Formats: sequence, structure tokens, C-alpha cells
Amino acid sequence: MNTAIDIQALLQLTRRAGTETLKWWRQNPDVTAKADDSPVTAADLAAHHLIVAGLRELTPDIPVLSEEDAQVPLSERQHWQRFWLVDPLDGTKEFIAGTDEFTVNIALVEQGQVSFGIVGVPARNSLYWGGRGQGAWRSSGDAPASQIGCRAATDQLTVVASRRHTSPEQEALLDRLKSLQQIDLVNIGSSLKFCLLAEGEADLYPRFAPTSQWDTAAAQAVLEGAGGQVLGLDGERFGYPQRDSWLNPHFVAAGRLSPELLLALDLGVR
Repeated sequence: MNTAIDIQALLQLTRRAGTETLKWWRQNPDVTAKADDSPVTAADLAAHHLIVAGLRELTPDIPVLSEEDAQVPLSERQHWQRFWLVDPLDGTKEFIAGTDEFTVNIALVEQGQVSFGIVGVPARNSLYWGGRGQGAWRSSGDAPASQIGCRAATDQLTVVASRRHTSPEQEALLDRLKSLQQIDLVNIGSSLKFCLLAEGEADLYPRFAPTSQWDTAAAQAVLEGAGGQVLGLDGERFGYPQRDSWLNPHFVAAGRLSPELLLALDLGVR
């Protein structure tokens, strides 16, 4: 990542955006359906405007792509060497339901790979940030930041999954893993699933249901900074190439798994 980027300013921006979302949290916000039938609220839009303005001020030379303003033609963005990829409020369904499992996500993508990311958890007053080869950190409230890292998987494998999405492929993977050791399945919303892996509270997050690039990039950076990895079904590092669709292929996010468990994931040649 370009060292000229002010990480502390980015952390403050993420926290401010999170504070903005809390104005509508548990206040029965009006909900509008987007073209893909996903929900959007005034909180999503307020965080979007605040983040985009802040990033353009901090890094005027880096384009910004937000979920709430993603209609940039491929002919334009295919020339971007790096850009900010933003999900102003990930877990909108959790936000509407009144849970605290929603996040603010800001990622820097360079040459088709995420290099740095911040995940804010507004209702918990927490921030996670990091990048591959840079380490990963967590801060809560006014306490000093602490470095975090993935744990080595033990006989009790904790698997995190979406509260709202499963699939036959995911169930088949869980069955393979259960043949090797005991599985503890934890359901949680938003990009927090990656963060649980990054801070050593879980071991694996398989995703065989739709996600978009802005849903995963920032949290992938945090997980990679903590020593974990996100792999496509071909066994390669999960990337963010410029293409017509923002939809991600399926993937598996993992902490420090043993070679035997990695083999059981059946993700091509590693």
C-alpha cells in the first residue's frame, strides 16, 4: 500500500461513517428495494456520502467505487490501477432487524488485489484494519489498538456462516470436515465473519452463495493481515479483477488450517 495514505485519517473516517449509521439504528428506518431487490436505507446512503467525500479529500487521485454508486462503466474503470472499494453498510438486513452485526467497509484495491482494508463495527464501537504483509489490528472504544492474529485450528473447528444463506455445496463441505473432526457452527451476519477468523475466534468461513466485491474486500485484507487467507474454488488467492459484473465467485476464507484440513476443502491444486 502507498505509505503516503494516512491510515489514522481513514480510521477516523470509518468511525464517523459508523456513527452516522447509528442515527437510524433501531429507529424503524424506511427501506427501499434496489434493482437487485436488496434493501437500502437512509443509513446506507448517509454513510456512502460521508465516506466518498472523505476519501476524495484524503486521496483525490484515487477513484472511489461504492455499492451505492457502482454504475461506472467497465470502459472507464478497466484503466484504474488502484481504487477504493466501499460498502457503506454491510449487513443491511441485520441493521433493519436491529442486531449489531453490521459493518462499514473500506478497501484499497491495487492491480486487481486488495492491499489494505478497514472494517468498522458501529454498534460495538470497534474497528479492524490491516493488509497482507502488514499485520492486522483491532481497537474498541478509546482503548489502545491491539494486534490480532489467526489461531491454529484444533480438534474443535469453528466454522462461521451467514445467518441468512446456505447451500448444498456448503453442507457437503461441512460433511467432509465432520468426517475429520468436531465442528462448531456459528451463524453471524456481514463481514464480521472474516473478523472472527482474523482475531482467532473461528477457523473457517465457506461461502457458496452470492456476494459482491464490496462485501468481501476490506475484511479479506484484515484476515490476510492476521495470517489467514481467502481462496477461490481453484485454490488461488481471491482477487478483484475489473469485469462487467460485481458478483464474486464462491470462496473459502480460512485461518491457520492444517494441511489435512486444507486438503479436505478440495480447492484445486495449492
